[in-house]
Amino acid sequence: MSLSTEMGDKDVKLPYKLPTFHDWQPHASFYHPLYAGSIDGTDVYPHDKAVIRAMLSTYRPNKNVTGDQSKTLFVARLSKDTGEDEVQKIFEKYGHLEKCRLIRDFVTGFSKGYAFVEYKKKKDALYAARETHQMNINGRQILVDFECERNLEGWKPRRFGGGFGGKKESGQLRFGGIDRPFRRPLWTSKCNSF
Repeated sequence: MSLSTEMGDKDVKLPYKLPTFHDWQPHASFYHPLYAGSIDGTDVYPHDKAVIRAMLSTYRPNKNVTGDQSKTLFVARLSKDTGEDEVQKIFEKYGHLEKCRLIRDFVTGFSKGYAFVEYKKKKDALYAARETHQMNINGRQILVDFECERNLEGWKPRRFGGGFGGKKESGQLRFGGIDRPFRRPLWTSKCNSF
């Protein structure tokens, strides 16, 4: 069955269950790719192939990952030249670290441009997230957010078409996360007057 946005009034049985919009909140307790891609929550059908791929995929978080997810920060958009020692040195300023792990390519060993930083105390993680988001490291503005893989039920990573971010060039539009927080559009009386 092919899904498209030009379905009109046809009664189509979807191969996945759509949650209601009232289940979704700005700081959601679960993840759904359709709502991560909808700016006002009115989308009923997927607007790109990545959303369809994410809805139809199954994903289980990595069981080998240890540590407390509520104290773990996701640090993205790092320069390929940024090393694990440098990330650790920067984030140690905001509290005691449990561990810091720069993610590397399995074959080449080069940095993939993101890291996970775990703090011993949750208040230190909150402070670091607030202070380091959009900080410049080696000429790159980084993104810092809490880990979603183990925090949000139903989380799908970017490789399955999920995630919060997206590239305009690929046709993926995502509205959510710390970078572009979800906000309902404001309708005022000026919009209704001609």
